[in-house]
Amino acid sequence: MDSKKLTLSSGAPYFEHQDSQTVGPRGPVLLQDFILQENLAHFVRERIPERIVHAKGSGAYGTFTVTHDISKYTKAKLFSKVGNSCRMFARFSTVGGEKGSADTARDPRGFALKFYTEDGNWDLVGNNTPVFFIKDAKKFPDFIHTQKRVPKTNLKSATMMWDFWSLNPESLHQVLILMSDRGTPHGYRHMHGFGSHTFSMINENNERVWVKFHFKTKQGIKNFNNEEAVKLSGENPDFAQEDLCNAIEKGDFPKWTLYIQVMTAEQAKDFRWNPFDVTKVWFQGDFPLIEVGEMELNEVPVNYFAHVEQSTFSPSNLINGISFSPDKMLQGRLFSYPDAHRYRVGVNSHQLEVNRCPFATNNYQRDGYMADSKDYGDKPNYHPNSFDDIKPDPAYKSYEYELDSAHVAYYNRNENDDDHYTQPGLLYTKAMNSEDREHLVHNIVGSMKGIDGPKRDEIINRQLCHFFRANIELGMKVASQLNINIDSNMMNHIK
Repeated sequence: MDSKKLTLSSGAPYFEHQDSQTVGPRGPVLLQDFILQENLAHFVRERIPERIVHAKGSGAYGTFTVTHDISKYTKAKLFSKVGNSCRMFARFSTVGGEKGSADTARDPRGFALKFYTEDGNWDLVGNNTPVFFIKDAKKFPDFIHTQKRVPKTNLKSATMMWDFWSLNPESLHQVLILMSDRGTPHGYRHMHGFGSHTFSMINENNERVWVKFHFKTKQGIKNFNNEEAVKLSGENPDFAQEDLCNAIEKGDFPKWTLYIQVMTAEQAKDFRWNPFDVTKVWFQGDFPLIEVGEMELNEVPVNYFAHVEQSTFSPSNLINGISFSPDKMLQGRLFSYPDAHRYRVGVNSHQLEVNRCPFATNNYQRDGYMADSKDYGDKPNYHPNSFDDIKPDPAYKSYEYELDSAHVAYYNRNENDDDHYTQPGLLYTKAMNSEDREHLVHNIVGSMKGIDGPKRDEIINRQLCHFFRANIELGMKVASQLNINIDSNMMNHIK
């Protein structure tokens, strides 16, 4: 086999890759050694800003196949017929840690999916939990700051984390999930995934229903306990990455089954909670899971940086027949996710292989960093025009609807929607077995013991009140193991 020539980025072959050009064998290096300049200049620019959240992640390509008919709910072409399939890309991640952190840390896990459909790319950007800590995107920067590092010491802080949670009782549902063993999953293959938010589906008759997406792992749920996760964080901080890659490489392709829950407009009006509140779930007894299809991951990307690090996802990447809802967190993400990608990867990140729609992209966006003209060449960059053949298709006209109110205000997110305790209480009593509950209390106590400073007792007592309101037993066990005496005055205050 003929060998390939070593070349510069311009394609020009060169020989001197090992030695710099110098004045004499021990003399200074010359600025004119442009080979040295190019290699060093590229090297110091090899990294892009890491994600503010979800920095540590793993990814793989695969296939999604429709196994059950849901065309009565959506006109999306992907779901128009059983047997339809498309290529897809998945990225799993931790949330709070930096890119070099351990992927076994206690944290929610990102569950981001990109479906390459004939009607464009559809991104479903969720987590391995069906709920989240907050219900309004305006609170997101403050919440994430508490999961990161103290500005002065650059250290993680249990104090600021529990301070925020104790001041925001809407977080309790997700906090209990995080502090259970579900907060330390056994890699990415053994966890469920959720769209988390409420979305909508629109059918051929222009009828809308509200939906939630569930991906159930076919490998079975498997978690680490806290001590196992902490130990593995030191021994193999890339366990989840290694586990995913090894499984795919040996042909043990991980699979998930997609289900949806469906709620009609009439049911939404009568629902006990706000159906668009991401801190709440829809009970499956009331809104049963409807099977849709299967996701299989079967290809490790050939280059991690090019595919996984540069992958971009946004809940605004929707396809005809699937749309958003009034969920305040979702609404905020529709802006912030594309904006983050424009900052981190660039305004033309959608042209990169992992993000590019493989079918057709026809628009009037031009230029900017890293612009690639192969899709539009010398076509006009304005509309309407007399020269190209791009025509808006009325079949893709957006769903039209009336709003419930025309009154604009800063509405209190918790007004008439302040039941933060019923669902966490049911999670503790109904969804968890005795071992789950034991581990939950153990993990909560271990974390809360890290609260320090002059506000320590105030923060602990405030959070204990939330635990008591969710379940008396939970509150008593946490208080007892923290050596907190519960008197009648506190119990009266809780009631």
